[in-house]
Amino acid sequence: MSLFQDVHYGLRALGKNPAFTAAAVVVLALGIGANTAIFSVVNGVLLQPLPYRNPARLVQLREKSPDFSSMSVSYLNFRDWQAGSRSFAGMAAYRWEDYDLTGEGQAEHLSAKMVSVDFFRVLGIHPVLGRDFDPQEDIPGATPVVVIAGGLWERRFGSSPGVIGKPITLGARDYTVVGVAPADFHLEGKADLYTLLGQWDSILVKARDMHPGIQVVASLQPGVTHSQARSEMEAIAAHLAEAYPQSNAKHGVNVVPLTQVIVGDVRHTLLVLLGAVGFVLLIACANVANLLLARAAGRRKEMAIRTAMGAGRGRVVRQLLTESVVLAFCGGAAGLALAKYGARAVIAAVPGGLPRMENIGVDGWVLAFTLAVSLLTGIIFGLAPALQVSACDLNETLKEGSRGSTAGPHRLRNLLVVSEVAAALLLLVGAGLMLRTMWRLNAVNPGFDPHRVLTFSMGLPAVDTASPERILQSLDRTIERVRGVPGVESASLTTLIPMAGNDDEIPFYVNGRPRPTSQGDMLWSLLYATGPGYLETMGIPLLRGRYLTSRDTRNGARVAVIDEVMAHSVFPNQDPLGQSLIVADLGGSLPPELSRPMEIVGVVGHVKHWGLDNDLTARVRSELYLPFVQIPGPFLKGMAGSNHFVVRTGNDPFSMMAAVRHSVLEAGAGQPVFDMRTMDQIVAASLEGRRFSMLLLGIFAALALLLAAVGIYGVVAYSVAQRTNEIGIRMALGARPRDVLRVVVSQAMTPALAGVAIGLAASAGLTRLMANMLYGVGAGDPVTFLAVAGAVAFVALLASCIPSLRAIKIEPTVALRHE
Repeated sequence: MSLFQDVHYGLRALGKNPAFTAAAVVVLALGIGANTAIFSVVNGVLLQPLPYRNPARLVQLREKSPDFSSMSVSYLNFRDWQAGSRSFAGMAAYRWEDYDLTGEGQAEHLSAKMVSVDFFRVLGIHPVLGRDFDPQEDIPGATPVVVIAGGLWERRFGSSPGVIGKPITLGARDYTVVGVAPADFHLEGKADLYTLLGQWDSILVKARDMHPGIQVVASLQPGVTHSQARSEMEAIAAHLAEAYPQSNAKHGVNVVPLTQVIVGDVRHTLLVLLGAVGFVLLIACANVANLLLARAAGRRKEMAIRTAMGAGRGRVVRQLLTESVVLAFCGGAAGLALAKYGARAVIAAVPGGLPRMENIGVDGWVLAFTLAVSLLTGIIFGLAPALQVSACDLNETLKEGSRGSTAGPHRLRNLLVVSEVAAALLLLVGAGLMLRTMWRLNAVNPGFDPHRVLTFSMGLPAVDTASPERILQSLDRTIERVRGVPGVESASLTTLIPMAGNDDEIPFYVNGRPRPTSQGDMLWSLLYATGPGYLETMGIPLLRGRYLTSRDTRNGARVAVIDEVMAHSVFPNQDPLGQSLIVADLGGSLPPELSRPMEIVGVVGHVKHWGLDNDLTARVRSELYLPFVQIPGPFLKGMAGSNHFVVRTGNDPFSMMAAVRHSVLEAGAGQPVFDMRTMDQIVAASLEGRRFSMLLLGIFAALALLLAAVGIYGVVAYSVAQRTNEIGIRMALGARPRDVLRVVVSQAMTPALAGVAIGLAASAGLTRLMANMLYGVGAGDPVTFLAVAGAVAFVALLASCIPSLRAIKIEPTVALRHE
């Protein structure tokens, strides 16, 4: 009952001072809302369990070698892992693939997963319609079957139950639909459909030294630890290395929790942002505490009377804390509303979305977090003022009326200013470092000219994939039509687009040097199979020799162009022109024409394929360009499903999209054109992760600086109001306004500068936590530290000058009468 009375009295007290209440609630809403918004993202992405059966037991398996710390899995190795391991209740493989859905209706490009037969069972996913795959179907030559995703079922087939048993055409093959997967199911991205990996008739799954993008997911047996599973897999890898030394020598296995794989690098970014908004909340608490201290000075007599009437100190403290908590809950309620929209803004700002973003929202955990933060916040900012007021001397307070104040509250308010300024400076340093990072990255040369370059992808009609000759004729026809579009300066095709997230590495050795005996002894390079004019269209500079041209024909001499990184690393102090390379074929799985020597006819500049920020740390940086027409037939047919085109335009590429798309559709028998975007967009997208961090840190830092400035202003304004009589006496005795201004401002700047000093010291240590988010600038960059310190000091000076200037304009006679 007494608690109810305290709450009721607290609400009445807050209602009598609406200006104070509104200011405090707004400040708290900003602090609590920002924390709740980021926590809702952290909760959905990091804390919620994966939507699979026994998610804590799910792991991903990947191969590793001396050249690669993590790599995709050989299909034959996967089958041996599956047969030899005992630590797993189930193991399944999957890889991404693209299909063009043709036949009835408009052709549509679909993203798919090739999976092994146990894929859905390992994850505990059941079809919403039809059935799962059958083991007898997961073999070469079996009847092609497909499980479609719920989204495709609804979009393409109107959610009709009649889709089961329906034939659909994917590429050049007819498949029978046997099941429909749940619409919300996905693993590392959503797929439109699922086909069987065991039915894939490709050289890439028939050779142990091939690693065609296969990932493996497995479920641990009950009671088996990650360490035990890792030890068993390393033993299996050692056995395979002994049995197949050419392809598996020194190969091991990574066993990583699936949650860690799905979340990836975003974990560190989100935790940094959560720490940043924590500082914003601390500043908000300091601000409200200062407001309460100012308000408490006017309630000293009220509390003294309550004490004289028999209320103990604990009772007074409880009443004041109740008011603070009520105020905090009001701010929390408003902050929760802000968080709902703030979380949406965070999601919208993330490039390509966040992993598991479908889990982000206001649920029970978020509500509990907001409740706990509000309660803790109310106690934090309310405790010091409550103790300060309750400790007043009863007799002195009743005698002094409403005037006067002690040194204690001044010291406490100054301490709060110190903490606000320090926290704001820390956030501003972080934002400044990210800003400097973006500035440095924007100045990096990508190795090509991205301006006025349009890219797109297109599959080929089934009729055009019957033979290598038909494939090349169809691609030539498409290129010629694109080149004929008014405004197009040049066009070509390629198997890789720089910075677009795709890659293709091949092992090789130099003709005339000792032939490697295992993959660990090989040289590796990124492989670009390109059409004539690709290097010129992309604006990649020629350093020596010549470009690839239309004279490099399918039956002509095999040639290659390399980049300057390969030239320096593979041919130090040598002329690479005239030298020849051989694609390593350890297992005898490559077509003979691919293993023939390729003469180096040119050296071009290095392209930052892995991104402006990650290229220097990439394990494979050398780049090899081969004529697309010289790719062997078995590989050429596999590449025909998804071809990438680059087009250099004479004007804005966005204005050319419709015309280019129309020309391609006419040349490609209605095949879908997809992923049409400019190279400027691709380059910008490679930096969006850092841009997202900079944006949010900048917003939080600006909010923190604003709150700190408001806090300083409030403290100085209150101090001036308390010292109005003193100021009047000084001015009546002859003090000049500028002398009074200097005294007031100097006293106000003392805690602010102390906060700057403490903030700089704290930043020197804490910014090291974001070192992996930076590029071209150190965590202790002196330019950033000095610039931020100067900016914070200037804002503090401005915030302290405004109330001080008002004070010196008061007439001395008015100031002397001030009570």
